[in-house]
Amino acid sequence: MTALVCGSFAFDTIMVFPDKFKNHILPDKVHMLNVSFMVPDMRKEFGGCAGNIAYNLNLLGVKCKPMGTVGRDFSVYSDWMDQCGIDRTHIKVVDNTYTAQAFITTDLDDNQITAFHPGAMGESHLNSVDDASEITLGIVSPDGRQGMIDHATQFKEKSIPFIFDPGQSLPMYNKDDLNQFIDQATWVAVNDYESQLIQERTGKSPHEVAEHCEAVIVTRGAEGSVIYTKEKRLEIPSAKPQGVVDPTGCGDAYRAGLIFGLSKGLDWDTTGRVAALMGSIKVEKHGTQNHRFTHAEFESLYKANFQGDFSLSD
Repeated sequence: MTALVCGSFAFDTIMVFPDKFKNHILPDKVHMLNVSFMVPDMRKEFGGCAGNIAYNLNLLGVKCKPMGTVGRDFSVYSDWMDQCGIDRTHIKVVDNTYTAQAFITTDLDDNQITAFHPGAMGESHLNSVDDASEITLGIVSPDGRQGMIDHATQFKEKSIPFIFDPGQSLPMYNKDDLNQFIDQATWVAVNDYESQLIQERTGKSPHEVAEHCEAVIVTRGAEGSVIYTKEKRLEIPSAKPQGVVDPTGCGDAYRAGLIFGLSKGLDWDTTGRVAALMGSIKVEKHGTQNHRFTHAEFESLYKANFQGDFSLSD
């Protein structure tokens, strides 16, 4: 089976300010803010939802084709994808744009100031699901607004089952938009906050959303996740990481686990645990594409966390 992963590619520039923002921002002067933070620690990471999900699927041995729009500065990212053996067939370079970029500054209180430039991501509608062949499963992850709408419709028209994963793009959509996505999608994957926002905008609880698709998956960080189907509600425990280093990208790793389980026809209990373990492995490393494991290591961690045997090769 081959999965088509529609979504963003981005560079994440992450900086650490070795002090606290509050020590340098005067409350009575926020209307005329003009500050500069010296950031001696900085790193640049490969990111974006499609890139992250594809990276994790590659670790799991799932054939996938990421689809996204990128800018003229993408060459270093494309070299990385080639090193990892990730298909670039459906990566479209948009001339005179930059690849989407996030500039994140974190202080000692874990407060963050982020500037995000969408760049080529806003042209995601230039790609079409119709251009991809031999696709059996898909995901619509955060991307340009029109691109997400088009790709969901195209998956539906081609009768390809797909996950709707709105993520940070969720605020762009109103009640009618969200109801259309829910009706088109085979599965919906959100975190707890996003689930609440969908309920506020559509009036539908996770149970009610699950009446319109096959399952709704709600992640809750260290508290695990919940999977709602028409028949039942499943509590999926979290996996215990050896250390929490960086939660960025854990949701994308989790979604790769979902796609793995769905592509293998696994039951929801097993699929949810594979996804949970993927998120746990990711949280142990900085960045979103710096973690690695062998199949034997993954199977050993699965057994240690969930007291059951599991094989990635089955």
